[in-house]
Amino acid sequence: MNKPLKVMLVDDQKMANFINKKLIEVTDFAHNIVDYTLPEAALLDVEAQKPDIIFLDLNMPIIDGWTFLDNLQENKNSTQVVIVTSSTSSIDKEKAQNYTQVVDFLIKPLNRNTILSLKNKLKTAS
Repeated sequence: MNKPLKVMLVDDQKMANFINKKLIEVTDFAHNIVDYTLPEAALLDVEAQKPDIIFLDLNMPIIDGWTFLDNLQENKNSTQVVIVTSSTSSIDKEKAQNYTQVVDFLIKPLNRNTILSLKNKLKTAS
């Protein structure tokens, strides 16, 4: 039996976290979800929370998604990351491939099918 996933949401938009949390719950992707609107707080808590997967926004003030990823790498944290962004930039998509822990690059807004296909993708990868 698979252990339930623990998800960390990191997005400076409270509403985005709220919507994504609901989607993750209704698709049975995970029920143990912690969310952060301050990426610096999420970085401080990542070791204590030990999420299985982080849903990470790229465009945030103070610490953006790239800086967050750099911090994870510097701290040898290999938690899987799903980038969730409104950016459709191919440059961002290519840059994401430089991070081994990035497992997907999703465009906002997420929907039920996006989460279900991510769920299947992760299932086949494990």
